Amino acid sequence: MNSTTTALSPTPIATTVAALIDQGVRYAIGGWVDIHGRSKSKIVPIERLADMLAGSERYTPRGITGFGAMEPQEDESVAIPDLATATVLPWDRRFVWMAADLLREGEEPFDQCARSILKAQIARAADLGLDFKLGIEIELFVFRPSAGAGDYLEPISRSGGLTPSPAYDTEATLDAADFLDDLVGAMQETGFDVYSFDQEGGDGQYELDFGYASALEMADRVTFFRVMARQIAKRHGLAVTFMPKPYTEAWGSGHHYNMSFESVSTGENLMRSDDDPRGIGWSPLAYSFAAGIMRHADALAAVVTPTVNSFKRLNPRLADGTASWAPVWSAYGVQNRSCMLRLPRNRPAIENRVVDSSANTYLAAAFMLAAGLEGIENSYDPGDPVDVALHDEDSARGSNSVRLPRNLLEAVDAFAESDLARAVLPARFVREYAEMKYAEWESFHSTVTDWERTRYLYEL
Repeated sequence: MNSTTTALSPTPIATTVAALIDQGVRYAIGGWVDIHGRSKSKIVPIERLADMLAGSERYTPRGITGFGAMEPQEDESVAIPDLATATVLPWDRRFVWMAADLLREGEEPFDQCARSILKAQIARAADLGLDFKLGIEIELFVFRPSAGAGDYLEPISRSGGLTPSPAYDTEATLDAADFLDDLVGAMQETGFDVYSFDQEGGDGQYELDFGYASALEMADRVTFFRVMARQIAKRHGLAVTFMPKPYTEAWGSGHHYNMSFESVSTGENLMRSDDDPRGIGWSPLAYSFAAGIMRHADALAAVVTPTVNSFKRLNPRLADGTASWAPVWSAYGVQNRSCMLRLPRNRPAIENRVVDSSANTYLAAAFMLAAGLEGIENSYDPGDPVDVALHDEDSARGSNSVRLPRNLLEAVDAFAESDLARAVLPARFVREYAEMKYAEWESFHSTVTDWERTRYLYEL
């Protein structure tokens, strides 16, 4: 994920600093992420990069970034940037950004550092000879902030009422050409290897597809992308949101995870097999991986669909009754977009279609990898694939499918009781994350909405 003009290790730090200064870089960012996946950092003059890499920058992350309540006597954390991720910002070359790990004193990982949590699961996979690969389909909404208009969002493009959806509409994509050109250009410069981009199912909604990578590199990319997309949008007088469903009538923004394993020793993809007894070409490892994710789908929902708004997207139909293509069943199927897990014919990777754009990529990848590894280690069997469209209880009856949580409350209840969550995450993390999400649900559930007033004010 590095700019073509960025100098990287293993050169001596002084040489790297000199090369960055020659490129016009003046400041360094060591970006760790909060619970919501936002990059956080102090910024140092580039001449102090060696100090930053040695842990000069201290933080009190708890209490201000979603990591639970902070006690005044708590030890500070230090952020150690990963120089291999150094990327000069294409839109502002005064800055170089690096992904960072949060550590406690004595080089012990801060137990709620999302990047460190993912690294632990990647190491566990490596012990099994597996390199976890990840490709993410990013969807987002772009809008014009409307001064004085409250929370009204004016989409950057309008399709003119195309039905049932403006997806893939050329004109709607061209409406955002200036912004998209700058964004895609920055992505290409920083090594994303963009395949394509297009208008999605909502006005002002776009999808960008780019090259897959090892899971840690992909999570670093997505973290950087969120910073990049927002900053480039602001330069055009626009705003970007990763809120899963900002409009009632529109599609939601997914964050589909395409997951695969390669052999650590040979680099061979391990997801396909010509000897598949089901006759569809997938390996026992792939089936067991899918089965592990399906088994823990209810608890996973609290991390991969982590907001109240997430569950407004997870509805098999849109407000007008047309298909949303958002799955609500823990099931798998060949090419079946109504299932949580899809086995696509055009790539050797399992696609999880439930994950949405509000997820913290490090945590979602770590928890999903842990669930899948449990399936592999125990040779779980996912049963037969589902070959019908799952819209409601009737369509699911008799199939190998289980209803996913219907709201954040159900998801957090499952997470709080999950043995897997406590195996992957520190006990304090599980407790405080659940408390935070319960508070989010209770705040939402206690708020009287316009929908309620419209429906009940004069009717009851």
